[in-house]
Amino acid sequence: MSRHTGIASLPLHTGKAPPWLFSRMVRLSREVVIYIVREFGARDVLRRLSDPFWFQAFGCVLGFDWHSSGVTTTACGAVKEGLKDIDRELGLFAAGGKGGTSRKTPQQIAESCERTGGDGAALVYASKMAAKVDSAAVQDGYQLYHHAFFFTTAGDWCVVQQGMSDATRLARRYHWLSEHVDSFVDEPHEAVCCDVRGEKTLNLVAHENDSVRSASAELANQPPHVVLDVLTRIPELQMPVRHTLFPELDVPNRHFQTILTTTYERAPKDFTALLGIEGVGPRTVRALALASELLHGTPASLRDPARFAFAHGGKDGTPFPVDRVTYDRTIEVLRKALNGASVDRSEKVEAFRRLARIAHSPQPAR
Repeated sequence: MSRHTGIASLPLHTGKAPPWLFSRMVRLSREVVIYIVREFGARDVLRRLSDPFWFQAFGCVLGFDWHSSGVTTTACGAVKEGLKDIDRELGLFAAGGKGGTSRKTPQQIAESCERTGGDGAALVYASKMAAKVDSAAVQDGYQLYHHAFFFTTAGDWCVVQQGMSDATRLARRYHWLSEHVDSFVDEPHEAVCCDVRGEKTLNLVAHENDSVRSASAELANQPPHVVLDVLTRIPELQMPVRHTLFPELDVPNRHFQTILTTTYERAPKDFTALLGIEGVGPRTVRALALASELLHGTPASLRDPARFAFAHGGKDGTPFPVDRVTYDRTIEVLRKALNGASVDRSEKVEAFRRLARIAHSPQPAR
């Protein structure tokens, strides 16, 4: 299966899962996860959660609205709740969640690792960097409000986090998988899912932005006045039209100068270290990227990381015909999981019906 999979339409709906439904989602997700761990291993659960289409199908099987952005928070919450009391047995753990709960992710990771002897520091770092990248290094107009972190006793992890655009009322989901993250700042995503791709996305984790990342880190090692002097001369320069894509920088200001002083004192060795400095956020990253272009002449790529590709192909053959082998395997894995699930028969029957509707929907010939 292609590493970069997909785009999923995630319109925002009001309301929440009623308690009677969520309690059943917890029970069913618990049994599905238990089966996958026993059949394929804990790492395979991470692989599936990081696949946006498997994740969406999983939400369907659990009974949540297929077209609602709420499937992200609810499905992750159900898995997290279902893992309680059996996480050590399975070697699979969950942390984080929506809103204020997401800020407790480092603490929850540390607490789990204290019980297992795992490398909590490395996992906390991965969680923080994934959130920092999608809030500061990828500036696409979506504010993160959900961050779920799943990990194993072996140190493997995946992230499912989501942001919301107040302007478009659309959600964007970001999937990460540790086994494919060679660098946190160079094409690190397993997938980025959204209904639209933006034309004003400052994507500093695009591979082609390597020189911009290096130049930004070099500037962060300079005394604050170097960057501030460049930015205050912007109105006097003949700027490319595309610079109107960057929001107002409003520099110099005291807070920005303080952050630049911090980066100068910390002397980050590269862009990853720069991004990890507390206080370095979207404004600082944007300003350094702009200043690096003015000084070095290398424009920052505005390529949106969202992909218009499908895990199983498209019904009209775009971007490629439906991959029936992968499609059928996804269904079969879920079918086996349900066969081995110790849930009420009525819940299992209804889940099978949902799978049957998916399996027998018309597909174009390859």
